[in-house]
Amino acid sequence: TPCNIRGAYRVGAQVGTHGRHQTVAVIDAYDDPDAESDLATFRSQFGIPSCTMGGGCFEKVNQEGDQGNYPSGDMGWGLEISADLDMVSVMCPHCHILLVEANSNSFSDLLAAEAKAVTLGAHVINNSWGSGEFSGETGDDVSFNIPGIAFTASSGDGAYQGGVQYPSASPYVTSVGGTELTPSGSKRGWVERPWVTPGHPPTQGTGSGCSAYEAKPSWQKNHGCANRTTADVSAVATNVLGYDTYENGGGGWYYLYGTSVAAALIAGVYGLAGNAASQTRPAAALAYAHHWA
Repeated sequence: TPCNIRGAYRVGAQVGTHGRHQTVAVIDAYDDPDAESDLATFRSQFGIPSCTMGGGCFEKVNQEGDQGNYPSGDMGWGLEISADLDMVSVMCPHCHILLVEANSNSFSDLLAAEAKAVTLGAHVINNSWGSGEFSGETGDDVSFNIPGIAFTASSGDGAYQGGVQYPSASPYVTSVGGTELTPSGSKRGWVERPWVTPGHPPTQGTGSGCSAYEAKPSWQKNHGCANRTTADVSAVATNVLGYDTYENGGGGWYYLYGTSVAAALIAGVYGLAGNAASQTRPAAALAYAHHWA
């Protein structure tokens, strides 16, 4: 639940006061006609303040930036949209949320939606989507090389064997992997481990690896890979509650899983911090500049 997640990451004291002037954009494909109403149900259930279009907290636009004339609906992407909106809400209840719906799941449309979120003033932009790397991906990095905006992307759900994903591999993006949280009697109250699905070798779990095309950024010092490595940070990616009524024509409460869940949570953390606009380096570099035991 939201309370569990905030407790595990020790942000409970901040969620009541921070993020009021931050906009977190969520980039997804196709339309979820129930996005606003499902978000309202989720937030109400867990005592999170209302966030509606009428109240100015939530905005939904197409990739041209227009309200209305949305793309065709898609139930699978609808569940993804609900998960992203819910997870941003968990970590940053007072952030403004901007949903930009791309016309399709093609890279050209998703990157067009990305650009629209930039022009509409987003401080943080989350991308819970990706595909395998490709030789021309470095040409698309310009879409994420915008100082003052924190970009997040899911590292993929194919485990290490699944290969590195893009845009997670971009050095201008915070690549977000997934973990499992288990209650424990420790001081923290939780044990946290990398998310893997049992099997030998695992075929489902948090994506990670060594990029085939992206150069290693100066702030990444690890050995064993001469290029960009992923993921940069991780957050819980399994057994997280979300709400969606569009999936399968009914739905309701779901146990969500995947690095897309974690990416949206980290986007909310950036919104909660509220300092992306003051940064001149990629937001991912901040994770390497500070070390915690």
